[in-house]
Amino acid sequence: MTGLTGLLLAGCGQPAGIDGALFDDWEPLGEPTVWVPPIGACHGTDLGKAVPLDQFEAVDCAAPHRAETVHVGTLAGAVAQRPAPPATDAPEIRAAFGECDGKAREYVGDEWRGGRLRLGVALPSPVAWTGGARWYRCDMAEVTNVEFNGDVVNRTASVRGVLKSATPLRLTCYSIERSGNRQLTAMPAVDCAKPHNGEFVGVWNAPEIAYPTKDVDWIRFYDECWKLVSAYVGAPDDVNLRYRSGILVLPATQPEWQAGNRGARCYLRLSGEKTVTRSVKGLGLAGLPLPR
Repeated sequence: MTGLTGLLLAGCGQPAGIDGALFDDWEPLGEPTVWVPPIGACHGTDLGKAVPLDQFEAVDCAAPHRAETVHVGTLAGAVAQRPAPPATDAPEIRAAFGECDGKAREYVGDEWRGGRLRLGVALPSPVAWTGGARWYRCDMAEVTNVEFNGDVVNRTASVRGVLKSATPLRLTCYSIERSGNRQLTAMPAVDCAKPHNGEFVGVWNAPEIAYPTKDVDWIRFYDECWKLVSAYVGAPDDVNLRYRSGILVLPATQPEWQAGNRGARCYLRLSGEKTVTRSVKGLGLAGLPLPR
């Protein structure tokens, strides 16, 4: 039996090139990766709406689309440890909107609020969050107007660099209409070469202050917009300027404000029933007609 046992054992030797260690030559498994949406992708979904990965489908920006991703950031710190995505008015989302704001300006080539554009923040779905997704997506859309909560436009071109030069997207001149109690009723955009009584002058980016709800809250908004009117016209901010013109201040909506949008658009409005047929930019006080 000893000879048989020795023969059987001899038959159990390793073939050439095998060292007997089953796992030590395997490449280690890489860290699992989490999908992150691409910058520059256009979407058929509405602004700020993130869909699950299995439903995500970027479209060609030359095809009709409703939003475009201008930046993708990452939520970190304590918020990243939460079991679910933060609420849209959470401090972390306001901070994310601040980053989106700056990146959007770079993407379109100028202050995006100076155009018929809207910016929103999209978060991963709860399922994607559970799977480790901590990105936030900065999406931009074209709208029919920015003064009366206009509808989203189905664009057929990218917004990248769209405000670097003259474009129909830019806010310019308006025919401002008010009711008997001086409430704004309409302000359709018009060609500056046609009679108009209003003109967009710029944006005041407010600090972390409360949304204006009382008369006293609006004082600072008016003061800051008067500064922009003064610089735009090229005339001192004094009684003469305020006699010849008024202002219209349109901040973001309250939900947008709570989500981090601190921009207030400022418009010059001519006094009385006066109109002009050219832009008043840089014309000085003489470019503003007397109200009577």
